[in-house]
Amino acid sequence: MAGFKVRFLPQDKMIEVPENTTILGAERMAGLEPDAPCGGRGVCGKCNVTIELDGKSEVVSACQTIIDRNMVVDTGRTETKHRILTDGVCRRVEVAPAVEGAEKGYLMAFDIGTTTIAGYLMDGGTGEQLTIVSTVNPQFQFGADVIARANYVLENDGKRMQEVVQDALNELIEEACKNAGISTQEILLAAIAGNTCMHHLFLGISPRSLVIAPYVPEIKDGMILDAGECRMRIHPKGKVMMLPNIAGFVGADTAACMLAVDFENLEPLTLMVDIGTNGELVLGNQKKIVTCSTAAGPAFEGAKIGCGMRGAKGAISHVRVEGLELKLEIIDAETAEGICGSGLIDVIALLIQYGFIDCGGGFAELEELKDEVAVANSWRLQTRDGKPVFLLQEADGKEGRPEIFISQRDVREVQLAKGAIAAGIRMLIQKMSVKTEQIEQVLLAGAFGNYMDTESACMIGLIPYELREKIHGIGNAAGEGTKLAVLNGGLFQDICELVKQVEAVDLAQESEFQDMFVDELEFANAEER
Repeated sequence: MAGFKVRFLPQDKMIEVPENTTILGAERMAGLEPDAPCGGRGVCGKCNVTIELDGKSEVVSACQTIIDRNMVVDTGRTETKHRILTDGVCRRVEVAPAVEGAEKGYLMAFDIGTTTIAGYLMDGGTGEQLTIVSTVNPQFQFGADVIARANYVLENDGKRMQEVVQDALNELIEEACKNAGISTQEILLAAIAGNTCMHHLFLGISPRSLVIAPYVPEIKDGMILDAGECRMRIHPKGKVMMLPNIAGFVGADTAACMLAVDFENLEPLTLMVDIGTNGELVLGNQKKIVTCSTAAGPAFEGAKIGCGMRGAKGAISHVRVEGLELKLEIIDAETAEGICGSGLIDVIALLIQYGFIDCGGGFAELEELKDEVAVANSWRLQTRDGKPVFLLQEADGKEGRPEIFISQRDVREVQLAKGAIAAGIRMLIQKMSVKTEQIEQVLLAGAFGNYMDTESACMIGLIPYELREKIHGIGNAAGEGTKLAVLNGGLFQDICELVKQVEAVDLAQESEFQDMFVDELEFANAEER
């Protein structure tokens, strides 16, 4: 079969690919880990590249373009340092690993998130944390969310999806051991937590049961496996501990969060929220615990947002008002390349607060602006392709500064995401037969919860407004809970038993959920017009 040679810039990497290979497929073959939030369906525009054809440059969609000749492809991408949250709430426990002899070596704990992976190396005898390592989850090249990745595996060979994440963990192990001055062979036990889909993909288990009703995991119980079964390059007789899943889309990462905050012994009525492509919600205390997962989608990760990006260099992370001016907080840069989830929440909150959008999410007409901040920034309300947008940064061709704006479609994506989470919270409150104001504390877990402004989150209705004074960030609680499990075998057994007592609510089976979701699409704090 004939093949074609492809040279990728600026990576300066040459490979040969067979006929009918897309540029996106070739990027994956070359190990470039391209960004493809929609999983290659041609709807997000994030995988665009530049190719040379007949002496002219042309921007094309990598996932939709078949390589039919030798070509040079400029991906326009250089290595980007992403902002990855690794710290979280922690508590001291007795060091007593579940595996005999592990106290004589070293331990590792991994939180495999849909977007990022965090790893922690610890002394098996003292429990001392020696180093923290992290990376972007390389599975993002197959889709931004768990559904896209699950569908990719069902339509293609899932082995590659498994291998890239296992390879990523092995690279983190090597990095951690190098930092600590030890051998990878000295690690005797590793623990892993992730959502149910990440759990299945890591183990090479088909995710079919997660995308077809009744959406149940193939495996829920916690397990301790031989390292070789997971291709983990640690001690030849080392073990890998997999934390238990709770339900189809409430996974081991939520179980780890519950372990981190000692949920089974909590007295205050507590709402724990982990917002990502899925929003995992837990409500309860030591008497009763209910949980659910909402399909928030990848909007808060920057996907499906026209100018969206992950929380990396050049991302607008926060937007605030000083006097009459809008100020952009940009990660490690003077000018912005896009906007990430926390910045997006701030912008939508400001649009609500100053009357730029109404309760239905529609943009105001210029003559409808009344607040002095809105009037001073009325020039930001513009149109692109005949549709309204809110301009955040003007383009400057000489300086290579891109135009960044929020479109009506972006507002709708936020409404869908926040509506799903807010409706999920309402459903759990109903299941517990309590009132919103009876919730005594709200614990925000995960990177998005850590970086977002809680006032903005409550302004847009992501979290009930009446709870805004009760919110506390707990950081990467999934990572901290996984550390506790690897340090103390008794705690691992405890969380394996606790998850069996948790009532998992399947929102798809709740007749009232759709009505709740529709109600929560509105911005209750915005003006009616």
